[in-house]
Amino acid sequence: MAPAVAVTIETNEGKLVKKPISFINLAVGAALNMFEISTLGQPFEVLKTHLAANRNDNIIMALKKTYQRGGILGFYQGLIPWAWIESSTKGAALIFTASEIEYHSRVAGASPFMAGILGGMAGGLAQAYTTMGFCTFMKTVEVTRHKAPAGEQVSSVKIAMDIWKKEGIRGINKGVNAVAVRQCTNWASRFGLTRLGESAIRRIRDGETIDYSRPLSPLQKILASAIGGGLSCWNQPIEVIRVEMQSQVKTPGRPEKMTIVSCAKYIYKNNGFKGFYRGVTPRICLGVWQTVCMVFGGDTVKEKIAARQKAKI
Repeated sequence: MAPAVAVTIETNEGKLVKKPISFINLAVGAALNMFEISTLGQPFEVLKTHLAANRNDNIIMALKKTYQRGGILGFYQGLIPWAWIESSTKGAALIFTASEIEYHSRVAGASPFMAGILGGMAGGLAQAYTTMGFCTFMKTVEVTRHKAPAGEQVSSVKIAMDIWKKEGIRGINKGVNAVAVRQCTNWASRFGLTRLGESAIRRIRDGETIDYSRPLSPLQKILASAIGGGLSCWNQPIEVIRVEMQSQVKTPGRPEKMTIVSCAKYIYKNNGFKGFYRGVTPRICLGVWQTVCMVFGGDTVKEKIAARQKAKI
């Protein structure tokens, strides 16, 4: 059996038990994220990015323009290779890091809600500064750049190489700090609010004395994950800032080099407060789908793996 590197958490008669999970736990995170992005995730991502970059469009216009750019495949712009590269690595980083931090936080006395927040923050930061920076940038480039006529199109890989030659590692990681803030707050909210939802469901089910040894049903876990995913979209302004920093849309008066603060000022000046919430609808849908896949899916798969390993011992 492979060495144990990650954990899951179970409360049994008031005691925390650290379950050994093998290196396959990293592959679980990658597989779940690949499934999420290759199904509903990328279409929601494309619509969200389009609306955040083109803040005068509504969702109907975004749907029409995206379809005009490539038909059904237009909704999967940036999927190959960037979204696949990102998904195959960021899921593993999230599951591994969040599980470890969540367990040790609980051991230190944190509540499930606070431990979920800390685990999500650590997992989100690990994602941003390992693989998500340049992949997120290139996905945004693919969605927002001008598309040349057929036969004259330049691949996004060629664009990435040109940016590397011109601007180096900073160029292909443009907006990475905004990505880090987004991911940190994203998964802190998703894990924390999902755990809060789970506690509320247990309280309704069990009354004052919660029985943690009695697991939630799959439907209850999905409900808690959906609540966490939907409510975590409070940080949409960070996402709009991130998209604007990475966007290839050319607008008169738009600063060439932006920081998070200067970008926020630019958006407010041109679109007002509402500009910070463009694309929030597809992002809520994306947040629910991602959280169901990664939190409910991750918990479920890890429990099954742990049970199989326990049976082998």
